[in-house]
Amino acid sequence: MALKKTQLLDITSVTGISTVGILTVGVTQTAGGVGIASTTYVKNVIMHNTGVGTARVSLYVNPNTTPVSIAVTTNRFLRVDIAPNETTFFESTYPIVMTHHDSLSVEVGAPDSGGTGIGSAVNFIVNGDTDV
Repeated sequence: MALKKTQLLDITSVTGISTVGILTVGVTQTAGGVGIASTTYVKNVIMHNTGVGTARVSLYVNPNTTPVSIAVTTNRFLRVDIAPNETTFFESTYPIVMTHHDSLSVEVGAPDSGGTGIGSAVNFIVNGDTDV
């Protein structure tokens, strides 16, 4: 298999309040027609809040999980409040290795203050490497 450095997904927009599985290894087609990955190495996730209020965003890696639209606190690795029109990112010093049926889920919700999360739209770009 060949290792392909790529944007793993096209820009994915998630409207709050919701939890959505955006990538499942062995199931999800990667961006640019690269193929379906057997192993994925997530290097970074870029997040941009296009909404009018602050949104709380969480990222989860769920091991060997179907369905992927779940938010198990023990699988969460990032939780951040993003102000309107703000971009932030998560970057791992070592890639997060995901294998067959591991999934990446995102949650958009209400922050403690400054917004309700309702109607918030957050765009996600997931970059890394993949074996196809």
